[in-house]
Amino acid sequence: MTALALAACADPVSEMSEVYYRGPGQRVLCAVGIDEGRSDERGIALGLDRARDDGLVVQLYAHVPGRTIALDRLERVLAGARDRGLAHFTYDDFAAGAPASAGIALSFDDASIDEWSAIAEVLDAYDARVTFFIAYYDGFSPAGRDQVRALAARGHAIANHSVRHLRGPDYAERHGVEGWMIDEVRPVAAAMRADGHAPVAFAYPFGARTSELDRALLAEYAIVRSVSFSRDALFVVDPCPE
Repeated sequence: MTALALAACADPVSEMSEVYYRGPGQRVLCAVGIDEGRSDERGIALGLDRARDDGLVVQLYAHVPGRTIALDRLERVLAGARDRGLAHFTYDDFAAGAPASAGIALSFDDASIDEWSAIAEVLDAYDARVTFFIAYYDGFSPAGRDQVRALAARGHAIANHSVRHLRGPDYAERHGVEGWMIDEVRPVAAAMRADGHAPVAFAYPFGARTSELDRALLAEYAIVRSVSFSRDALFVVDPCPE
């Protein structure tokens, strides 16, 4: 069995109960980062173990393969999921009411379409379907949008991550919740739909959310995703407490 390397971990993913999908009815979900410096590999391994043992879906996210997460680290996570018999879920699956089973929901955030496209064959090799939460979609070139279509054609989910990757609560404080929806949320959904996608999930930039923003988003999206930080991260506010 391929195992993730073991190292010291102050806050194993297995102890972060908020990052496990338990089945239909959960509409505000949380993932934990696996980029370098976010979660160590022993903590991730323990999280995969819990998903297997408890029949839950562990939610993990990263940003730029080859930069924020080394390619060999990413492959160790994928191999760890394979060796534990974990199924792959996307946030479109959750939106459709997928029941929980031993699995992994891996997502990538922001706008690194070239790097995402470069790992497409790696994902195929592990039968991995992932979710790409895309920001700055309006700035993608025609070639970049073709790359997004190609990823969708491989079975990956395409989802919204806002126009300019701004902190939602800060923007809403200045311009109102509806102003945030008009300026930062709806334009991406409209552009994606025009390109043949059907985004049903939204990920908060920086994981920054409020219940007021949740209500506005959930009137238009089936699922919203925030993030949870380990206690030794550089963040002082965890938007996904239990």
